[in-house]
Amino acid sequence: MTGRNSVAAFALGGALAVAGGAPAGAADTTVDELRVTARLDETLPQELARYGGDLEVVTAEIVRRNAYVDVSQALQMQAPGLFLSPRNGPFSYADISLQGSRTGDVLWLVDGVRINNRLYTATSPADTLPASMVERIEVLKGGQSLFYGTQAAAGAINIVTRPYADELSGALTVGGHTNSGVHADALVRGPAGPARFVAWVSKDEAKGYRAFDVFQPSATARKRGYDVVSFGGKLGLDLSETLALNLYYQHTDAHLDYPNPRLTRLSFNDRDEEIGSISLDWTASEQVQLSVKGYYHDWDSVYSTVNNVPGNPAAPPVIVDDLTYWGYEDYGVAVLAKLNLHQGFEYQLGYDYQNFNGRDEVLLIAQQTERVHAFVAQVRTTDDLFDSARFALGVRHNRTKESGKTVWSVSGRWDANPALFLEGMVGTSFILPSAEQLFGIDPCCAVGDPNLKAEQSLNANLSVGGEAARLAWRLTGFARTIDDLIVDDYSRPGFPDGIYVNVDRKVRSRGVEGQATVQIADGISARGSFALTRTRAEGAGRQFDRIPKAQAKATVSYDSPEHPFGASASLLWTGDVHQQVTGFGRVNYGDYTVVDLAAYAYVDGDARRHRLTARLENAFDEDYATRVNSALIDLSTQRFLFKFRGAPRTLHVSYAYSF
Repeated sequence: MTGRNSVAAFALGGALAVAGGAPAGAADTTVDELRVTARLDETLPQELARYGGDLEVVTAEIVRRNAYVDVSQALQMQAPGLFLSPRNGPFSYADISLQGSRTGDVLWLVDGVRINNRLYTATSPADTLPASMVERIEVLKGGQSLFYGTQAAAGAINIVTRPYADELSGALTVGGHTNSGVHADALVRGPAGPARFVAWVSKDEAKGYRAFDVFQPSATARKRGYDVVSFGGKLGLDLSETLALNLYYQHTDAHLDYPNPRLTRLSFNDRDEEIGSISLDWTASEQVQLSVKGYYHDWDSVYSTVNNVPGNPAAPPVIVDDLTYWGYEDYGVAVLAKLNLHQGFEYQLGYDYQNFNGRDEVLLIAQQTERVHAFVAQVRTTDDLFDSARFALGVRHNRTKESGKTVWSVSGRWDANPALFLEGMVGTSFILPSAEQLFGIDPCCAVGDPNLKAEQSLNANLSVGGEAARLAWRLTGFARTIDDLIVDDYSRPGFPDGIYVNVDRKVRSRGVEGQATVQIADGISARGSFALTRTRAEGAGRQFDRIPKAQAKATVSYDSPEHPFGASASLLWTGDVHQQVTGFGRVNYGDYTVVDLAAYAYVDGDARRHRLTARLENAFDEDYATRVNSALIDLSTQRFLFKFRGAPRTLHVSYAYSF
């Protein structure tokens, strides 16, 4: 801890020295009438969008009016261009693809705190994030390593939690769904003496639905349920007119079922998660703003699996895993300074210290620790220099004990006229190898290679779009070229279960996204998007596994301030998605369409305190797969193919009271 604190003190002192070095002739730095502006880390995604970043936002109202249970459901149906496929309904692992990426290429954050552990990147960490905590979900597309470092090679998803309020207010929500599920959450926020606070708590529980399309007789656990309790809060205090303190904390307990289509009598994963941060924001003058943030993320998880004996249901069960542990602990300090020292340009200077450690008794990975120091600098033009254009140039150097990586980014936006814009971004990103890829030794799986090199990529996005009286549209082309991609290889002699290697060929991802929003009439709007992607290794003739070639989303909604009710219909179409399956070759499990229907009404009319909401998920009961695999037939050496089932037709109903 001493080393971490000394690093933070050094970074803070350096930033303050820069702040105190405003040149002669700069505007008066008297702070008597200054107010602390928005936090730098909190507004970073919007700032990146102003300078050419491609940002999508799913708002709190969209989440509430569709009665989404978790963050994944909202992103699956509402985020244009993002492929997200929960394996078995809410609070489950998910496959993600953003602009042709793999799941581990996207960084997840909660209020700017990264919740991907650097050492464990195989799946998304969204399976413990309830929708009730969400104020908005920000999806930054394209390489974002400049400010976010490793794992943001294809983008970043930031979940922003409920904000402060100047007056006491709150809400209570209860509901349920037809997969034997119940939901309850409560929120209260307002002033507390000289401070402001937000507090929330939620509980989601369900027995779930049949997890797979086929089962062997030895599998007696057939539904995939969950029990998730989450609570958290914020406290904000203005220490002076120029200095603000913010505290954040969230705790989650989760009991998540993970059945299999054979053998399983009982299989679950117990989670205990803590996310905390403390930040200090100082507006020294109109020219200098500084943010210092410390964060802590602890994830503890235990697996328990009890199997049946094939052909002998009365036999004593076989304990496969008994509270087998895997988990990690991350902490760090981030310093970000914004300087407006002269007309025409502003500067962003940053420093990150990150400490990652974890162990995995499932993959037999011993305790591993890694420390990262990163330095960021970016220069941006201001409206004083160009009336209708903004440009940014930045560089980041990441240093670990073993190696260093430097990445850069150039972006910009030109508003040709009020109805037409052109924006783009080009830069480099990197992904460090995970603990599994470096150290895994479980005899069931591919072994790690401690000599792996980091993946490096060159990213480019170019968008053209505009707005008219009733139409907003955007067309985006994107490209990413990856060197030293890390894959599991099963062709190496001496490694029958595979070994992780760096691919010696380049991997290229190319594609196009389009989206439009139309105001059809007062209160009636329609939004549609599509994405075409081609992600292949150099010289290969087929798409990477679990990355769709095409995807489309559409929503038609009615929502008018003149009426206390509204409705919407949302459609998701997913094109071909392939997976290499042992014994069955390459299987296509895509080409499906899911439709949700939703409606809400304030039963007290214009007072709008009592709201009923209903959503019919998968209204036409599409029988679709979210992934495929194979396993041995009971008492046989032959294999059978099984599919992870997407959620069947499910009715969600909730009642909310606001005060």
